[in-house]
Amino acid sequence: MFYQPAQGHGLPHNPFNAIVTPRPIGWISSRAADGSDNLAPYSFFNAVAYVPPQVMFASTGAKPDRDGTKDSVGNIRETGVFCVNIVEYAAKDVMNTSSGLYDRDIDEFQAADLQKEACQTIDCARVAGTPAALECKMTQIVRLDGDANFVVFGEVVGVHLRDDCMKDGLFDVTTYQPLARMGYRDYTRVTEVFSLNRPNEA
Repeated sequence: MFYQPAQGHGLPHNPFNAIVTPRPIGWISSRAADGSDNLAPYSFFNAVAYVPPQVMFASTGAKPDRDGTKDSVGNIRETGVFCVNIVEYAAKDVMNTSSGLYDRDIDEFQAADLQKEACQTIDCARVAGTPAALECKMTQIVRLDGDANFVVFGEVVGVHLRDDCMKDGLFDVTTYQPLARMGYRDYTRVTEVFSLNRPNEA
C-alpha cells in the first residue's frame, strides 16, 4: 500500500500514529501567570540534545478559551517554564484522566486525584512520586504548518529521580515500566531492555 497524506489514506483510521511508535509520553505540568496549575500528557515528546540537556513536546489542536492552542502552551507562553513528569505503567489510568478536555479553570491534578510537589528550580508543580521529573525553562515555541500545531523546546535545569529506580548507579526503567503511546487508542510498556555496542566500540 502507498498513499499520499494530502489525498487521504482510505482506511478506517489514520495509520500515521501507528507507524511512528512507540512514543514516550511527556506528562507536562505547567502554571499560568495567575498561579493556576495544569497537567496534560503529550505523546509527541522526546529528548533532543545532551549539552545542555533539552527536550521538546508538540501540541496539536486548540481549545476555544486558549487563543488557538491548549492550556499547556498558553501557560508556558505566560511563565516560560514547565515540568516533564515521566509516566509509569502503574499511573496509566490517572494519566488518562488528566488527558480530558477540561475547562481552563480546572486543575487536572485535582481531577485525577494526584498529589503535587513543588519544583526546586522553577515556579511550577510536579506530580509527586513519578519515576523521574525534568524541570524545564522554555527556550522557544515554534509554530508548525497546519492549525494549532506548536512545538515547545525547553532546557532541563533540574532532574528528579526516584530512589527505587536507581540500580548500581544506573536509572533502571524496568523498575517502573515506562508507558508509551502507540497508534489509535493503543499503549505499550517497557518490560525488558538489551544492549548493543556500536562498531569499533569497546
